[in-house]
Amino acid sequence: MMPKLHGGVLLPFILLLISTNMIAQKSLVFGFIDHDEISTRPDPLRHFKSYNGSYNLGDKHYWASAGFTGIHGYTIAGIWLLFGLGFGSYIIFKYFHANTSTSIVEHSPSSYILMFSLVFLFTILAIVASCVVLTANNGFEHRVERLRQTIFDAGGDTCQSIRRVVKVLLSMQTLLSPYNFQADQMLNVTTHRLRRGSVTIQQFIDKTQHTSSEAIRTLYVANIVVVTVNLVLLVSALVLLIWHWPLGFIIIILCCWILTTLSWVLTGFDFFFHIFADDTCAALKDFQQNPQNNSLQIILPCANSGTSDKMLEQIGATVHNFITQLNSKLREVQGLGLNDIGENSVGTICDPFSGAPNYSFTPDLCHKDTIPIEELKYVLSRVTCYEGNSSGNCAGEGRFIPQASSVILFAYTQSIQDLIEIFPDLLSLSQCSKVKQAFANILQYQCRPFRRSARILWSSMLSLSILMVLLVLTLIVKAHQETGRSFDTCSITPKKV
Repeated sequence: MMPKLHGGVLLPFILLLISTNMIAQKSLVFGFIDHDEISTRPDPLRHFKSYNGSYNLGDKHYWASAGFTGIHGYTIAGIWLLFGLGFGSYIIFKYFHANTSTSIVEHSPSSYILMFSLVFLFTILAIVASCVVLTANNGFEHRVERLRQTIFDAGGDTCQSIRRVVKVLLSMQTLLSPYNFQADQMLNVTTHRLRRGSVTIQQFIDKTQHTSSEAIRTLYVANIVVVTVNLVLLVSALVLLIWHWPLGFIIIILCCWILTTLSWVLTGFDFFFHIFADDTCAALKDFQQNPQNNSLQIILPCANSGTSDKMLEQIGATVHNFITQLNSKLREVQGLGLNDIGENSVGTICDPFSGAPNYSFTPDLCHKDTIPIEELKYVLSRVTCYEGNSSGNCAGEGRFIPQASSVILFAYTQSIQDLIEIFPDLLSLSQCSKVKQAFANILQYQCRPFRRSARILWSSMLSLSILMVLLVLTLIVKAHQETGRSFDTCSITPKKV
């Protein structure tokens, strides 16, 4: 009396749909988006040949080529350090071979005032630049942490959706394994593939999340430490400038030289993160336009839209046809004592899928006189002839379905219900709806301030580095100008001898 069910009709659709997602993920783990600017960057790991790739969080060559964009800061830091070593060696050599009879060159009072003004000006500007760097550093850390968390949350949601699907498929496998060997094998293969894919995604998320967190935290702390120490030295330089302590002045110059070298190194790193911010936002934009051809696919897998839509449509058609047959059989037995179950009319089974040709999933449009498919078990219990009951009693009570058939029918009906429950997850995985919504939010509200904060951090650190170079050179000239002279505290010009 009830419709004949075939697991071989329904379950291949599930297998094909989910397999498409996982195959797409694995085949596009190293998928790229074309950016000429990125592909032409020198790659230190390939003897400085062109990177010939694009934004890819899983590729060390991308990180190497992106990090190399800060070469200007690293180079200036190296040159400045070598110049400092050479200059320091010259001063030491001159100190031990000094000619005590060398006369002291006299300078006009205006030259002392000029040098004092320049040192004071560059020191104040460097202090202001340091404060700007600290503020920009806090802003950048906040922005990048928020964006990073959004991306990994999307990956985590994907893993959770896959786990929910696996849990339901395991339940379906338990129900159908005694009655359908083919369905059991298909579900077994599918669940193993999904578990393996989920583990791969989660491992990548954990690794990348830890690495990115350490990189961001390291840059954040390095900026704070270097700039804070630099601020202390700048204030000390102002104090020593007024006190005229020669040895302390030399120590300050030495420390400022080292801090200037570190500032240029951080300028290179900050520029690298500025470039990385641009790359990230460009990748997110490309992902929104073409999810199937993007390196973010490794943590945010999306099936081919054409294939997945067809599979979803086939699942919808299968469920729709199954429920249509159920409702047809229910109408045939309306006169067999099934008019009421408790307080509710039997009515018909709610079909959450529309008809041909689209078979859209519309669970909220069920009529009030319909019942969810999970309540069909109550109907089955009313018409099942259980073992131990005589055929005469069963016939008199309207129990016309043998217990063995009822159990099988319940298994398939429950499987359909399980499939309906995971269909939103399948829909989300295939269409990447949550991911696209998250990235749309990033592109609309986060990318612009994120890129701006990275640009401000880099430019402010660059300004600080330039000012520190000018300040150190001015301090050297000032120290040379004051050599061998005596000053009163807080005086600008030396004592007259």
